[in-house]
Amino acid sequence: MAPPLQHPTPTLPPRTTITDRLRERSPPHTNYAGASRITRVQDSGSRPVAELNPWLYSDLESLTLALFSEIREALPKSERWSEAREKIGGFGKAISPLGKFTALFGLDSEGLLQEVGSRISGDTSASAAKHKAEEALRKAGHPVLVVMDDLDRLTPEELLVVFKLVRLVGHLPNVYYLISFDERTLLDVLQRSELVGSSEPRARDFLEKIIQVRLDLPAFRERDADALVDRSLSAVLASHSLTLTASEQERLSEAYYRYLQGRLRTPRAIKRFFGQVDATLGQLTGNVDIVDFLIVTFLRTSEPRAYQLLWQHRAELTGTGFGLPSRRDERPEQGIARWRARLQDAGVAEQHLDSVIGLMGMLFTPLRQALGSGANTQAIALRRGIGSIDYFDRYMVFGIPDDDLPEPTFDTALQQLADGTPGTEADELLLRLRDDTQRITRRIQYKRTAGTPLPAAALLEAAAQQHGHLTAAPQGAFGLLTADFAMSTLAEDLLTDLAEPERPAILKTMAENPDGAVLAARTLQRITSRAGSDSPDHTQAAATPDWIGEARSAISHEISQHLAPAASRPVDQLTVNRSGSVGGSIP
Repeated sequence: MAPPLQHPTPTLPPRTTITDRLRERSPPHTNYAGASRITRVQDSGSRPVAELNPWLYSDLESLTLALFSEIREALPKSERWSEAREKIGGFGKAISPLGKFTALFGLDSEGLLQEVGSRISGDTSASAAKHKAEEALRKAGHPVLVVMDDLDRLTPEELLVVFKLVRLVGHLPNVYYLISFDERTLLDVLQRSELVGSSEPRARDFLEKIIQVRLDLPAFRERDADALVDRSLSAVLASHSLTLTASEQERLSEAYYRYLQGRLRTPRAIKRFFGQVDATLGQLTGNVDIVDFLIVTFLRTSEPRAYQLLWQHRAELTGTGFGLPSRRDERPEQGIARWRARLQDAGVAEQHLDSVIGLMGMLFTPLRQALGSGANTQAIALRRGIGSIDYFDRYMVFGIPDDDLPEPTFDTALQQLADGTPGTEADELLLRLRDDTQRITRRIQYKRTAGTPLPAAALLEAAAQQHGHLTAAPQGAFGLLTADFAMSTLAEDLLTDLAEPERPAILKTMAENPDGAVLAARTLQRITSRAGSDSPDHTQAAATPDWIGEARSAISHEISQHLAPAASRPVDQLTVNRSGSVGGSIP
């Protein structure tokens, strides 16, 4: 199937809620100021609309005062509505506790005394004030709509307070309430209240007494969800100046249609997911694989405890841990069963287990192989996927760790080496080549495999300069992957990238310092051995290429120069340094 998200747009799509649809269908002159705020209407021909979020208020008194304050402010400012505005305000004052009223309007002690006197001397009873407000609203002759959202976030006690307000206090002529909620959640909340108890039928009966006209949102079809996913991802890609390659589109389609589509079926789920993507992509743009990042973000957003398992089992997932003896002969189905148990313990619902494991299989080679699919570890590293230990941490810390080099810095450093121009990026790369040899050499190899032009000669010279100063600790099972081995392997590959006539000169340059001479000799020996093993007839000595003889002579000359000072010294004053060359210093 064609991948989603083909037409980028500059912004994320708006939230699809009942209040949004109300805005779309309201008169053209209505100006909405935003959720939980008053809608101020300037045109007297428009219908007043007020928005109130009960979640913001902790008690009935505060909520009551806020309701009538917002209704009053929502009414047009024209003369026709002045009486209604005045009477609604008077009703709100009459039924509100003095302390709440004082806090809302910021009265000082003098103002508080004046308000007390006004209430004592005037006709300020709640019933009288309500009657005046009712008459003014009838006279105005236009309906006022109060929109209440997020009722399904309230506690049982808070929800009953809201219903009491709507049913009793707020029952006014020409005032209508549009209450937005998720029915399933609201029924669950009601069943936790003492008034309704645990009976769902009683909860439904109670709700029907409050809600006179039920307005169900139209079903959000699969086609609608796919279109919203399209627009959302396109917006994220556009805002981060990204485009999907054909390979990325193919992988994204597999992830979406096989595993994600069933979980991204509501506007809220889609918005929440892509909001997280947009908020955390940031400096990772261009430093991670975008499809892997989308999958990891989905796990973090929808299955946070499963996401935590990634870090906990990073060595197993990236294939860098030395396997337990009991798992060396493990059958694929045993590995999948182990992960199913882990995910169940992490709270993943039974119906989601297969999709979560499938998504993890798209990220990590061991799981993909256990699922019976082929996996290319090199391809994961080339795309900077989370399944490579060299890039794993980027996905977990939402940025580039201090001990890592961002891709732009890495590329700039290589260009500086190629141009022979010093720079902070090249200096940083050479420092990491010494202190983090295995990872840096792997990253250079990734670019080499991807066909990226590399400054082979400059890198070989740099390797020779750093070879005697390697400080990176051994890695891999039993510590077999040493920095020296990683550097030698890279040098061999880089030398073969050079044309044969160029090789003797670069080997001579490498050998101009003692440590580089060891690396140059070792590199030449490895290439010579490989050339011999590749000969069609192993029983006969293969003809030695001219460049090899020339390189041997050059390296031998440089080594003799390094050994000359030591030749005149007593044996007991000679030392062997860490790279294996002989020196004349006394330890």
